[in-house]
Amino acid sequence: MVTLEYTVEKPLNREPPLEKLVSSFITEKDGYDRNHGPIPYLDAAAHRVGVYGTVSNILSLSIADLSSLPQHTVICALQCAGNRRHTMRTKLKEVNGIDWFDGAVMNCRWRGPRLRDVLLKSGVKIPRDKWSSAHVAFACFQTPCQDDEWYGASIELQRAMREDADVILALEMNNRPLTPNHGYPVRVVTPGIAGARSVKWLDRITVQLTESPNYYQQHDYKILPPEADCVEKAKNYWHRVPAIQDMPVNSVIAVPANESKVEVGEDGCTEVKGYALPGGEDGPVVRVEVSTDGGSTWEDAELIKCVENDEKDVSLKWAWCLWRTKVKLEKGAGKKLLSRATDKGGNVQARCPQWNLRGVAYNGYGESKDLEVA
Repeated sequence: MVTLEYTVEKPLNREPPLEKLVSSFITEKDGYDRNHGPIPYLDAAAHRVGVYGTVSNILSLSIADLSSLPQHTVICALQCAGNRRHTMRTKLKEVNGIDWFDGAVMNCRWRGPRLRDVLLKSGVKIPRDKWSSAHVAFACFQTPCQDDEWYGASIELQRAMREDADVILALEMNNRPLTPNHGYPVRVVTPGIAGARSVKWLDRITVQLTESPNYYQQHDYKILPPEADCVEKAKNYWHRVPAIQDMPVNSVIAVPANESKVEVGEDGCTEVKGYALPGGEDGPVVRVEVSTDGGSTWEDAELIKCVENDEKDVSLKWAWCLWRTKVKLEKGAGKKLLSRATDKGGNVQARCPQWNLRGVAYNGYGESKDLEVA
């Protein structure tokens, strides 16, 4: 019998303090947790991942089978689609969902076989010219969830089959086996895509012509239009709005924290630190700017080089970027700092995105407000 921790009624959902989160390029511990049900403690020796659907060979792969395939390392940020929901809720208007602040993200070193290699092994039968509309669905049947009997998600088959998309079936996180709360013994990692698609405790992979039918693909994690401003009205839009895939370019100010007392150094400056994320496949982040005057003028921040990345062949395209700068602030209360990021694809963080009912994909300027400068 599978041991379960937490419950459907009270799943584990938490985020770390921002100052602690940005203290290291690789999130070694205390990363965020997002769950829709209990955490199963699975026996890796008995666990199997089935590959079904429009394939030539139905597979049942053990963890040993997955370990025997070529292993690939990806350094990427994984973030909840609801990261920064609190800001949308308080800056714009009320939304539905967990009140995530700015810490529902982690940057980790993941390792496992490419999903592409598993699909090639099974023999995809869908013609290549239909890959852009077809999907690879992922499922975990280990526990019921809050809104469905199982958890599922899917991504485009075309993305899954691209070697440079770096989608893997992760067996390791930061050079160690996955922990139970992060999907042991195997999870999907979909770089650049909302964390909701990186299914933990993976049981099944299905190649199919349509999206996953699961609740969390069809009735959640979508950017609904502003006119869908209540649960009842949203019912008319779930089937018309695409599921979130790529996450937008973003940045956050971690230090100083909102409503904090800021000390000025001997040089008359205050240190500002944070993280930035590229949009989807358009990484890495190439620029972060900080403003002390509400966005009228901007100064470039220093992008902190990743000294921890000793694997020269591992791309940082999918990783977050830590940054820092020093700014001069006049003494007094009610001071505010803003940040904005630009990625390699030319995507620039906007001042404020459009409101949506679920409060997902918020990427307005990073902000630290109500500061008191001593």
